[in-house]
Amino acid sequence: MRRDLFDADHEAFRASFRAFLAAEFVPHLTGWAAAGIVPREMFARAGELGFTGMQSPEKYGGGGAGDFRFNVVIAEEIAAAHLGGAGTGLGAHNDLVLPYLETLTDDEQKLRWLPGAATGQLIAAVAMTEPGTGSDLSGIATTAVRQTVDGVPGYRVNGRKTFISNGINADLVVTVVRTGGGRHDGLSLLVIERDMPGFERGRNLDKLGQHAQDTAELVFDDVFVPETNRLGAEGAGFELLQQNLPQERLAIAVHATACTRAVLELTLRYVRERTAFGTPIGRFQATRFALAELATELDLAQCFVDTCVREHNAGELTAVDAAKAKWWCTELQGRAADRCVQLHGGYGYMAEEPVARAFADARVTRIYGGTTEIMKEIVGRGLGL
Repeated sequence: MRRDLFDADHEAFRASFRAFLAAEFVPHLTGWAAAGIVPREMFARAGELGFTGMQSPEKYGGGGAGDFRFNVVIAEEIAAAHLGGAGTGLGAHNDLVLPYLETLTDDEQKLRWLPGAATGQLIAAVAMTEPGTGSDLSGIATTAVRQTVDGVPGYRVNGRKTFISNGINADLVVTVVRTGGGRHDGLSLLVIERDMPGFERGRNLDKLGQHAQDTAELVFDDVFVPETNRLGAEGAGFELLQQNLPQERLAIAVHATACTRAVLELTLRYVRERTAFGTPIGRFQATRFALAELATELDLAQCFVDTCVREHNAGELTAVDAAKAKWWCTELQGRAADRCVQLHGGYGYMAEEPVARAFADARVTRIYGGTTEIMKEIVGRGLGL
């Protein structure tokens, strides 16, 4: 189906980013997956070429585009190159964390953080999940107690976070902390920086998929964080998170849809070439029907996602529509990867095959950014139920 989401500037950006991935990401994928991390310098290299901070203000080193479609292009090309976790960190930096630094900071904070973050010199992460707390933010137990040290007002932070994307590489961690006793109005956002005493990284977690994405445990042991590192008002953390979650969930939906397209195209090539009983397996009705179903669902998902992107650019994307896109597109990604592994037969089960990596990488997208079950709760409440 023809798409009209992009214009010539986006397609030129796409060609440049595709060439960048082919030259500087794809050849290193196996090594990075084995190491469990993408080298820090790749973020800076991406920034040099304009592939970080596309929406950040130009005066702070960003692209000043104010157009989420450039982020969409990056997500689609990462999926098309079958990069899996090797590209996830870049997406997390651009789509999930930079909006906090672009929209919730005061002028002094922007001057301190945005030039580095917008150009990939400073890598960013957001830390919500804790060992005992997942999608329900009211259970946040990491504490931030007010304290003044050498005349500097701030907070003493204690607690642990887990499953943090970019957790090893991160220089700036937007951290959800408890500053009060209220279920939601007791939460605040603090930016914890790499070299703050008491801030330590735990394990780089060994995951089912997305192996090149560093996903870590973070430990805060009496970390002193100046008040000037707080985003917004004390106690406003939950409200501020709600402002940025629709873009995060849309970004996941965009990537999931692109991954579905990539695994479908991979499988179409395979079934045209692979024969059984003297016939390409793509000619069997069972194969044609399975892929016809996926192709149809993909086009429908793409139409909805593209509409959500337009609404987001116009400042009109609702939390409910973002939740719809996130749960539907990630569930489709999972179904597509499973079906395509089946159609590859024994080769589909081999870890070095892109279709096998796509299967493993897909499983987490139904979990992070809010589980499918939580997304359905949001949609249900939007129906007044």
